[in-house]
Amino acid sequence: MLMPQTDLAIALDPARLFRRAAGHPPDPWQARLLRSPARQIILNCSRQAGKSTATAALALHEALYAPNALILLLAPALRQAQELFRKMKLFATAIGVPNEAIEVENALGIELRGGARVVCLPGKEATIRGFSAVTLLIVDEAARVSDDLYRAVRPMLAVSGGRVVLLSSPFGKRGFFFTEWSEGGAAWERIEVPAREVPRIPPEFLEEERRALGLWYAQEYECQFLDMVNQVFATDVIMAARDDGIAPLW
Repeated sequence: MLMPQTDLAIALDPARLFRRAAGHPPDPWQARLLRSPARQIILNCSRQAGKSTATAALALHEALYAPNALILLLAPALRQAQELFRKMKLFATAIGVPNEAIEVENALGIELRGGARVVCLPGKEATIRGFSAVTLLIVDEAARVSDDLYRAVRPMLAVSGGRVVLLSSPFGKRGFFFTEWSEGGAAWERIEVPAREVPRIPPEFLEEERRALGLWYAQEYECQFLDMVNQVFATDVIMAARDDGIAPLW
């Protein structure tokens, strides 16, 4: 354990880590995420809801207190994963993690003297294979991560029984994020956070956004999965035309 014994309360409760690092208590949904024992969690959140901030606190707590933790931060682009990593490092400084606790640090991650590692992954399936015994996989902007990339990282959890957290606002009725949210069943704990439930977003701003974005407002701020504007057929029409009882031609 890297934290002093006087911080046993933080070790037992990640929400306390958030409070000390951020300087204010977590929102109720953030506290629920941080305290959840679920192995698979999916966050369908409004823009600027605080999902990256909450998962950065979760990653830091895992690195500090889980034995031999390996945390992977994945996003559509490496820059986005590094931004999540940056928030995690700011939290580490805020709660007083000493510099001597850090064994190795570079732009792609950090290794602590206790053996924990945090690694940022680029958003390319061909370049992220090779990790195993992952204890926590965080996929930021998951709705924009390719299905191939998601399929490539999930086996990294097989032996360790590690946890996965998907966080995003919707991006159409497509891809694994939509499928896991709508069809993943009881295997997932789902947390939905529309903008009206975020106390830091003024109602006046949301009204301006509603006028400016039109239909896109529902997707960006109300957590609704919409058909893409360039679709020829609506997703519901396509799904209604399917019949699993018909044998394929090949």
